[in-house]
Amino acid sequence: MGRPPDARSTPAPAGTTAVPGLIPDLIARLPWPRWALVAVAVAVGVLAVSCFLCVVCCCLRRRSRGRKKKPRDQEAVGLASPRGTTSTHLVQPDVGDSEAAPGGPQDWGRLLLSLGYDVGSQEIRVGLKQAADLRAGGPGGTADPYARVSLSTQAGHTHETKVHRGTLHPTFQDTCCFHVAQHELAGVALRVQLLNFRRFSAHEPLAELSLPLGAVDPQHVLERWYQLGPPGTTERERSGELCLSLRYVPSSGRLTVVVLEARGLSLGLADSYVKVQLMLNQRKWKKRKTSARKGTATPYFNEAFTFLVPFSQLQSVDLVLAVWARGPQFRAEPAGKVLLGARASGQALQHWADMLAHARRPVAQWHRLRPAREVDRALALKPRLHLPLPGS
Repeated sequence: MGRPPDARSTPAPAGTTAVPGLIPDLIARLPWPRWALVAVAVAVGVLAVSCFLCVVCCCLRRRSRGRKKKPRDQEAVGLASPRGTTSTHLVQPDVGDSEAAPGGPQDWGRLLLSLGYDVGSQEIRVGLKQAADLRAGGPGGTADPYARVSLSTQAGHTHETKVHRGTLHPTFQDTCCFHVAQHELAGVALRVQLLNFRRFSAHEPLAELSLPLGAVDPQHVLERWYQLGPPGTTERERSGELCLSLRYVPSSGRLTVVVLEARGLSLGLADSYVKVQLMLNQRKWKKRKTSARKGTATPYFNEAFTFLVPFSQLQSVDLVLAVWARGPQFRAEPAGKVLLGARASGQALQHWADMLAHARRPVAQWHRLRPAREVDRALALKPRLHLPLPGS
């Protein structure tokens, strides 16, 4: 007699399987509530998706590191299409295609310059377009460059562009003129200095260009790239420098000028003082004067003057600071002047713009003293309005 078949070993009916009931049975035996199980499942899914995304990001970073990027300073300026108004055949062709070699001449950078001569007015017109690949003058691999233009025969007449912050590829788009007779062009050289602006110390020379004007064609305007060379020795300014602070409050219209100190003045001066003059619509308006400082080439003043200038008149105002000195013959003469305002140029215009950008805050800066005649010529002052005397 055979053993009767065990009930537990009875095969399952056809069309059914034991596997689908395994997971529900396990879930039913767990003591956790259903909401806890759903939360665990969601957390596991989020963790799996996060791991997958991390793996994808790591792969993309490795691929991007393997690619070779262009330096930012090379992308800033395309020499094949310089920013200019003349046609491309006037631009020097070999500069844009050549690469700077270590220690080569291109380490100092390049300058896009236009030159033209007006026979009628006998003026040489210099157009400063842009510079490229200047040497870094600051610790962050950048500089605050500006250009200073002068002629070899006119040492006292210079032109300065605006300061361009944080770039080695400044775009100037500036023009200046110098009066030179046509028969004197052969003996005149144009000098362009690129300097790194520093507010409270001597400005750092970056590069320089010296160009004889004898080859300038009076009938055509030539625009081309010029190779910059190493900066020459910066000659000490005979007229000296003046440090001053500007502060403007738009709500009250108060313009405060603080004359701080001067340096580099002639040692033969008996005493020196500073005249602060305010012009309105090219006419003399208000003036102040500091006390005199005797027997020093670095006088310290630290005197403040306040002028009431409504905001509506601010664009029509010129501020002139003149350093006057009495020499051995006790005759006061201007040692140099500084012109600030909307009609100024170069560092002076930058200082005026910084004052307006930082309202209610004093902004101090050193300024190079310019010859008095040059400032007076730039002002083009109109004569004062004289009232008629009684009985005349």
